[in-house]
Amino acid sequence: MSEIFSQIPNLKYLNLDKVRDIRYQLSPAELVEFAVCNQEGTLADSGALVVDTGEFTGRSPKDRFIVADAITENTVWWGDINIPISADQFENLFKKITDSLANKAIYVRDAYVCANLKYRLSLRVITESAFQNLFANNLFLRPDKADPEQQPEWTIIATPSFMAVPAEDGTRQHNFVIINFSKKIILIGGTAYTGEIKKGIFSVLNFILPQEHQVLSMHCSANVGQHGDTAIFFGLSGTGKTTLSTDAERSLIGDDEHGWCTDHVFNFEGGCYAKCVDLTYEKEPQIFNAIKFGALLENTIYYKNTRSVDFSNITKTENTRVAYPIDYIENAIIPSLGSIPKSIFFLTADAFGIFPPIAKLTVEQAMYHYISGYTAKVAGTEAGINEPQATFSACFGKAFLPLHPTKYAEILGDKMKENKVNVWLVNTGWTGGPYGIGSRMKLSFTRAMITAAIKGKLNHVNFEEHPIFGFMMPLSCPDVPSEILNPKNTWLDKGSYDQKAIELAHAFVSNFKQFDDFAGDEIKSANPRIVVRV
Repeated sequence: MSEIFSQIPNLKYLNLDKVRDIRYQLSPAELVEFAVCNQEGTLADSGALVVDTGEFTGRSPKDRFIVADAITENTVWWGDINIPISADQFENLFKKITDSLANKAIYVRDAYVCANLKYRLSLRVITESAFQNLFANNLFLRPDKADPEQQPEWTIIATPSFMAVPAEDGTRQHNFVIINFSKKIILIGGTAYTGEIKKGIFSVLNFILPQEHQVLSMHCSANVGQHGDTAIFFGLSGTGKTTLSTDAERSLIGDDEHGWCTDHVFNFEGGCYAKCVDLTYEKEPQIFNAIKFGALLENTIYYKNTRSVDFSNITKTENTRVAYPIDYIENAIIPSLGSIPKSIFFLTADAFGIFPPIAKLTVEQAMYHYISGYTAKVAGTEAGINEPQATFSACFGKAFLPLHPTKYAEILGDKMKENKVNVWLVNTGWTGGPYGIGSRMKLSFTRAMITAAIKGKLNHVNFEEHPIFGFMMPLSCPDVPSEILNPKNTWLDKGSYDQKAIELAHAFVSNFKQFDDFAGDEIKSANPRIVVRV
């Protein structure tokens, strides 16, 4: 074991200073060794650690709470996303959790977030399992040298074995995530899904950075070209943020969470958390090659009688994941900083086949679509979904926004106007019809369109306006068949396209009503034109 293993961090502030076995700042190799010995997981033939997160294979947004107190009471956007819990309930759960850890071995990791030193936030992540601590090592920024005596700014305690009692503890069910902005502690219990760890601290940054520093916190990926031109990619899970930002011709800044300050973009994290469904070397070589020793695979399944992962097998979940340090991507930028973005892409997986594969947006349209945050769920992704369903998630990350969405939208709008950024809407979903009839947009075409937009090759082509949504669709694009650029042209039944487009437009208008009182006339002018001749 490493020399640092013998060091004991200062855990007195958590009442954990008498825990019998504190395993501090272990190396990835040591964590993998513990995980295998503890039967937490197995090693794939690639060298990656493979684990099963059990009951929960994804986040549980209805079980995330924020302590309502003097700091949050009048600032948090309370509702179905930010659910209040009392300070007393937090204290009771905190005591129960720390008491439950007294006779256990715990894994403690000091890390930080925000590649920009000005906004850096120190973390201490305390976990029951070695694989959770490996996740924290991979996803957060790693200090050159940790100081076990220094108390961090924020602490995360993740205890999958601890089950809340809703009637006593004020939770909805036995699992929970509770953020306490006064104590600067995040409690996670009853779930081993590691994504709760990273999204917990993302929610914290979404609260702090816009209010205290006027920094736009973003659920986006980012990369930079050879000439220093930065592009950012907004999108919900499954729309292609990680895939499209991982480009052999451009350097990766980060795949999921960033801040946009006065003069640059910076990554919050030190790693990537990529989806693995149908992953192949041919489609995504950089991500595929990152799956090696030190990487953490979640809820994947081996081919029978082998240690080779079958990435097409989604028996456990469609949300199979791999977590790895960002330097596992060959052309990643370290430190993870980039210039002011020149191109912004809003990614949507439109399962209705209505949106074009790429369209240019005005500032007003960009604000409208940013606040809307549209994508679609397809049949089979969740129980009870038998046909595509429109899904709206404000700012492409509603589940992680402690503040009202218009706070983030106002900052984005100011930055777009100030820097004259090109904004594009990109449909990574269906073409030629809805899910079940049409086909998924080819990744090669999407990459070609994004490359053309970034390199300015769409600046001088002719465009046509979509009659309902109003955005401008290019009539030609290098390396992309012109006939797919207008989605209506790809449908055999043009009348059905018109009908579905109007249905989707109604869904947009209905969703946006919740923001009418906060949005100005310019933004509301980007509402779809439902009554049109088609």
